[in-house]
Amino acid sequence: MQTLSELLHSTTWGRELSGEEFARIEAGTFVRRISAGGFICYKGEPVDYWLGVIDGLVKIASHGVSGKTATFTGVPTGGWFGEGSMLKNEPRRYDVVALRDSLVACISRTTFQWLLDNSIPFNRFLLHQLNERLGQFIGRVEMDRLLETDARIARCVASLFNPVLYPGIGPQLQISQEEIGYLAGVSRQRANQALKLLEEEGLLRVEYGGITVIDLEGLRRFGA
Repeated sequence: MQTLSELLHSTTWGRELSGEEFARIEAGTFVRRISAGGFICYKGEPVDYWLGVIDGLVKIASHGVSGKTATFTGVPTGGWFGEGSMLKNEPRRYDVVALRDSLVACISRTTFQWLLDNSIPFNRFLLHQLNERLGQFIGRVEMDRLLETDARIARCVASLFNPVLYPGIGPQLQISQEEIGYLAGVSRQRANQALKLLEEEGLLRVEYGGITVIDLEGLRRFGA
């Protein structure tokens, strides 16, 4: 498990900070430990913090009053999210739920704004982050509307291995078939069936407690 300092140092913008600046960011950040199934934040609440996953896996979704859930994306270890709401200064438009026990970094709005005003590397990072996130959500709409279940799960798995949004994640990810099912909106049994097919196609390898991606581009193209 990485620490808050390691998470910040792993970012392109964090590596550019001086010792004094880095200490300022750490002072403006606190860490929350969230149990599996717990809400990290709720739709409609004020957005006071920018969030990063130090360790774990979280789901960004919207839960309707009818009980239906729309899953937007999953964020594994090393990922940051919520910058759009911070920039627009609007109430949060989604719920964030921990799919497993997770450790989350919370950077205050004041610290976030200081980075915007003083760090060119941070601004460059945000441009890449927002551009990549936009592409991810466009792909998600296509996935939900046009693709069959096996292809949806292939794209869902591929999205967790995005080198821009989740740098340093490597080809192997600790994730259960049940967690993949939650992210793709299918049952664990259906996720298992699709993963077996993708394994037979030579795109990934299912292991105990995780997945190793063999052909990331193949996963992204599967079923297209």
